[in-house]
Amino acid sequence: MTTLMRRPAAALAPFVEAFWYVESDLPPGRERKLPSGEMQIVVNLAEDQLRWYGGAQLDERWTTHGAGLCGALAGPVGIDTAEQRRVLGVSFRPGGTVPFFAEPAEALTEPVIGLDVLWGRTGSTLRELLLDQHTPEAMLRTMEAALLQRVVRPLRPDAVLVTATAALDRGRSIGGVVDALGMTRSTFARRFRHGIGLAPKPFARVRRLQRVLGTVSAGTAVDWAAVATRHGFFDQAHLINDFRALTGLTPSGYEPRSATEPNHVPG
Repeated sequence: MTTLMRRPAAALAPFVEAFWYVESDLPPGRERKLPSGEMQIVVNLAEDQLRWYGGAQLDERWTTHGAGLCGALAGPVGIDTAEQRRVLGVSFRPGGTVPFFAEPAEALTEPVIGLDVLWGRTGSTLRELLLDQHTPEAMLRTMEAALLQRVVRPLRPDAVLVTATAALDRGRSIGGVVDALGMTRSTFARRFRHGIGLAPKPFARVRRLQRVLGTVSAGTAVDWAAVATRHGFFDQAHLINDFRALTGLTPSGYEPRSATEPNHVPG
């Protein structure tokens, strides 16, 4: 597998975690992509199509063109490993899509929305523009330039969202965040959904799941009762129920692709 990462320019750093390029030789098959609370742009460079699978059993097939925005979800989505042979993307920080899309984040909650729908001609020609570049490094620079050209709101972070997401990511309660910000719960929830794409409670649950996954090593025995206590669950049963609701898996059935890819579960 070949992976390249590009950190964003200073103007984009509050909104973008990284630009990335991946080439892999994964065998054909399906994977379960677990929720992270963040959005990504994904461009399939191997073919002009993105496929994903939804429904209770992740067996309902959907497609769009080869460049799309993956929304912030509170549950898993099925993806096709064949589409990961050669892929480029943008990983946004929570709330990071706001300057680049006319629609509020709460309207971008589909598993994948074609960039041709969101950006018109720019979105429909982005993949070809990237393929015209001679190296992956040039593709990443081109993707960054394209994103800067799509700015529709000032590149100014929303201090409320920055503070709130950081606090929730650390495990602080929603009530504690609201009190610290001096806002009503309804005003906070509305502003949060508008910028993040998820309501505060599901976002907090998803981020706690990510903290749980960060403490679990692939292929090793896990004391789930201890994990539950460490991450603020009432008990192990509470962890199991939350884990299943967010991933469609039990904790004991969680076997990620690798230790460095905890959100990709084969099968």
